[in-house]
Amino acid sequence: MTIGSRQTVIPITELEQSAFCRTDGNLRTLTLEEEFQAGVTWQKVPIRYLKMTPEELDAGIRSARETLGDQVLLLGHHYQREDVFKYADLSGDSYKLSRLASERKDSQYIVFCGVHFMAETADILSSSEQTVILPNMAAGCSMADMAQTDDVEDAWEDLTSVLGGEDEIVPITYMNSTADIKALCGGNGGIVCTSSNADLTFEWAFERTKRVLFLPDQHLGRNTALKMGIPEHEIIVWNPYAPMGGHTPEALRRATVILWQGHCSVHTRFTPKQIQETRDNYPNVNVIVHPECTRETVDVADYVGSTEYIVKMVSEAPSDSVWGIGTEINLVNRLASENPDKTVFCLDPVVCPCATMYRIHPAYLLWVLDGLMAGLVINPIKVPEQTAFDARVALQRMLDVAG
Repeated sequence: MTIGSRQTVIPITELEQSAFCRTDGNLRTLTLEEEFQAGVTWQKVPIRYLKMTPEELDAGIRSARETLGDQVLLLGHHYQREDVFKYADLSGDSYKLSRLASERKDSQYIVFCGVHFMAETADILSSSEQTVILPNMAAGCSMADMAQTDDVEDAWEDLTSVLGGEDEIVPITYMNSTADIKALCGGNGGIVCTSSNADLTFEWAFERTKRVLFLPDQHLGRNTALKMGIPEHEIIVWNPYAPMGGHTPEALRRATVILWQGHCSVHTRFTPKQIQETRDNYPNVNVIVHPECTRETVDVADYVGSTEYIVKMVSEAPSDSVWGIGTEINLVNRLASENPDKTVFCLDPVVCPCATMYRIHPAYLLWVLDGLMAGLVINPIKVPEQTAFDARVALQRMLDVAG
């Protein structure tokens, strides 16, 4: 059991989140050498890629794609920068992309233009003959990094020592978590969820147990629990740096939902004040936000839903409708471009792309494609066999629940 408190460790990905924020809204492509001046963690690449212009990178990527053909399947997440997203064979959220990739057995290489946990999931779900590649190994996820394996294992040991086994508590992890955390859930009667099916996985869990541990995003967990009618006083937050998560055994026994102390650095930027200012400026606005936003923000929005839900709502909305959106700026900009008959904008006036997703620069994409043409696999993602097996169990449970 955890005996004493530990020093709070803030993931470097969280500290670096604001590195690319700007007020002018200009997300144009810079050379990688210029991007490096942001002072964040980047994976080293051969020098020749640093000074390549956007035009040179574009020509190189298009030539490599033509040469490699169907050997390579390129996946682009909705939050990806436009100068990388445009090359994607398939686009979507993290789970949709991993599932689609698993269905494409004809591609030997899957290049995932997303972040590390997404590439791990693709490896878990793809066949053993396929290789998943992440263009930049520094493209992590601050939320996933807030649930370190050792911390979660310690918490699970503490919780089961107080509460008992699977009849008393079941772990649920959000898709935005490492393979290790998915495996911990799979090996302990738990399940994975997405932002669109979190409520279904809660229902699945409560058919089997009295309470859940929800990892790693406290806001999605809280918003889901409250939506399902779970009283607020039965929802507590586990602090991994405090003994017993900061709670007494009695408080843990009274809890129905135990939330991990994690969050999304992008979605917690959206506030009720921004929504009110938007409504003051656009009386007919439809405000739609992601459920990773705080409860206070979700409570005053008109619509709340996953990335795919946001895309569907805006795309199918009537002409001349107005949409203020609380999610990642690259997706918002893309929706605005794809829906010129509507007014579409981000709620946050300060443009802050996902700082880890943003590290998939076109130069990194060209680097790994050049490697494949030379017979070299750069940045392969391979989840250990037992971890992949247990994680696949948790993912399959979600598939069964979600239909």
